[in-house]
Amino acid sequence: MVPADQVAPGLPPAARRPRAGHDAGPLLRRNGFLTLEEEVRRKALELGFDACRFARAEAPPLMSERLRQWLAEGAQADMGWMRENADRRAAPRALWPQAQSLVMLGLNYGPDVDPLAALERRDSAAISVYARHRDYHDIVKGKLKQLAAFMLARAGGGDAKVFVDTAPVMEKPLAEAAGLGWQGKHTNLVSRDFGSWLFLGAIFTTLDLAPDTPETDHCGSCRRCLDACPTNAFPAPYRLDARRCISYLTIEHKGPIPHDFREKIGNRVYGCDDCLAVCPWNKYAQATRETKLKARADLDSPPLGELARLDDAGFRALFTGSPIKRVGRDRFLRNVLIAIGNSGAEELAAEAERLLGDPAPLVRGAAIWALGRLAPGRASALCARYLASERDETVRDEWTWTERARGGNSINLTGK
Repeated sequence: MVPADQVAPGLPPAARRPRAGHDAGPLLRRNGFLTLEEEVRRKALELGFDACRFARAEAPPLMSERLRQWLAEGAQADMGWMRENADRRAAPRALWPQAQSLVMLGLNYGPDVDPLAALERRDSAAISVYARHRDYHDIVKGKLKQLAAFMLARAGGGDAKVFVDTAPVMEKPLAEAAGLGWQGKHTNLVSRDFGSWLFLGAIFTTLDLAPDTPETDHCGSCRRCLDACPTNAFPAPYRLDARRCISYLTIEHKGPIPHDFREKIGNRVYGCDDCLAVCPWNKYAQATRETKLKARADLDSPPLGELARLDDAGFRALFTGSPIKRVGRDRFLRNVLIAIGNSGAEELAAEAERLLGDPAPLVRGAAIWALGRLAPGRASALCARYLASERDETVRDEWTWTERARGGNSINLTGK
């Protein structure tokens, strides 16, 4: 959230302007002048946004009930902030009572290559499309602040707050209400113009803006996204269980990844694009025109062996300006080691063995699993030595699990 004094200080009270129609097509002129809504839409496109629509600052039908049910099922996993901010998340005016209208923005981040191609290169890392470039939070927020300042200046007053995925705002159902797209069966927004590749941002404002027509669901009987999920994270269409989602497990989850999901993660070290990439509406998608969202060459299938050698300084240097930086080196190397264990590349066993002595228990535990997959005999031979000095229970559990998975008949859990 950005305070109003950062976008439009000291403006006089708002003046009334003619309302725009609901059509989001070509800009229309009335008496030779653009309406405020039309001016805002034109400015949004000038700033680099690809879609701009308006909605009332009201909760769409069923949004609050669906959130309540999702939380009741525990499907948010350990993302405690979802429950803590549930009341404010359930309706825009619960977050800001003065809000009258919403400006919902979409920024296309469509890739120029097949996002699933990286999954075939098992000795390299697959990184989600959204994280192969500059952190979108910074890019979108900067544009939102400029647009909010422009809007209030043109209106002659009012107030506004901008949000981009960092506040209790349910951007996807609000974007649907504004007509940007609809929430598909994979729970992400789908656009008829950009497929599944839109970053979303929101401007809450006290201005009274004419709303656009909400979008309707165009998924039909298709279930490609549901069937593509490697971990069956969709218990039903339009419902996601984060506890089974690879994006959640590799980004938000802080502890060891449950054994049941490790093989299915494959070489995905940060996020997962499977459900997004298979959507048929992507046939209308376009590669992003935003230079800062072009994929970095060094994040296109980087070798797992190189990533495994990152210390904290190296991790920070590689991922400066990237959303990956926020998970930290230890969580990232946990993911890299899971991918190494799935690689089938015996030459990477040495990287796993080297990390058995890493200072971070999270990394040590993942290294045990990876070594056990690539060189089970070597892992068994090292088990007693490392157990003798290991004091972290989660790491000791990994040694136990690995030895039992190999078929070891006995293991000295005391390390003595």
